[in-house]
Amino acid sequence: MATLIHQDSPICVKSELDLFSIPSTQAAIEFGKFVEYFPLSNIRDGSPVEFHISGSGDEYLDLADSYIHVTAKITKSDGAPLPDNEPVAPVNLFLHSLFSLVDVSLNDRIISSASNTYPYRAYLETLLNYGEDAKKSLLSCEAFFKDDKPYQVDPVSEEACESLKKRYQLMANSRTLDMIGQLHCDIFQQNRLMLNLVDMKIKMIRSKPNFCLLSTNNSEYNVVLEHASLFVRKAKVSPGVSLGHAKALEKTSAKYPIDRVVCKTYSIPKGSLSFMQDNVFLGSMPKRLIITFVKNAAINGQYSLNAFNFKHHKLNFLGIYLDGQPVPCKPMELNYESENYIRAYHSLFSGFNR
Repeated sequence: MATLIHQDSPICVKSELDLFSIPSTQAAIEFGKFVEYFPLSNIRDGSPVEFHISGSGDEYLDLADSYIHVTAKITKSDGAPLPDNEPVAPVNLFLHSLFSLVDVSLNDRIISSASNTYPYRAYLETLLNYGEDAKKSLLSCEAFFKDDKPYQVDPVSEEACESLKKRYQLMANSRTLDMIGQLHCDIFQQNRLMLNLVDMKIKMIRSKPNFCLLSTNNSEYNVVLEHASLFVRKAKVSPGVSLGHAKALEKTSAKYPIDRVVCKTYSIPKGSLSFMQDNVFLGSMPKRLIITFVKNAAINGQYSLNAFNFKHHKLNFLGIYLDGQPVPCKPMELNYESENYIRAYHSLFSGFNR
């Protein structure tokens, strides 16, 4: 007889010896399908891209398995095609960098954060949540190619990194780039199906060309959206489940737990050697905080600056305080010249429980 690891330890049986049980059958969802939705108006003139998904019918929406599909090309500001060796290329994660703001409404009530920082949310989530294999394969569908030298903006120079050259080649001579990916919105990041009879509206505001394009040229450019559509997966649930939901809704509302992501920007005056910001969050406190530094001109849009070129700017002290107490531990004291920044580097992993 085997010796127990502890006197109160129960005896278990390995699943390899469970020879008589049968796997359960999923019958709550009868079938699923993708339905393609098109914008409500013309999108080629730079106007917002708007979708309306009607809640009529008895099908639920699987937003976690829904995708935005976009084709785009770069032209001169007057619409002329790009000549050979024109030094202009899209920034990284071009599918999402095309849009500065994405508003999501349910039954005419906006549930998304009203902030023109959608590209940064999408970029940071992509950079930190995916492994190298996905970055070299799946994420290419969104025009993501990890930058080794994000400070470079000239795609035709001999020193240009491979990721910049790759994005340049994909759209050189006004070639059309085909992209598809999931929206980086809270409601699209949770797995519960959206009830029927709920109307959804999505409004995507375009980014300025000098934000989503890189160039050393003094010319002006334009990004033309040739196609945009939203592939929404719809699920037909069984009558029993649908009836059960209807009865439950008579007593309470449906619940959709989400991890709300809020992206805030603060300006540090030029020449200032210190910066303090009070009341960054009121009410509920975040479980994770990501701090980045980028030039203000890059955020506002400038062809010669990469909006995703994050730098430490010789930061030597960083403290976060909650009710006067430092969290999660004492402030970080950094010295990049002597390579004293291991706590900051380690926090990047511990903050994601890795």
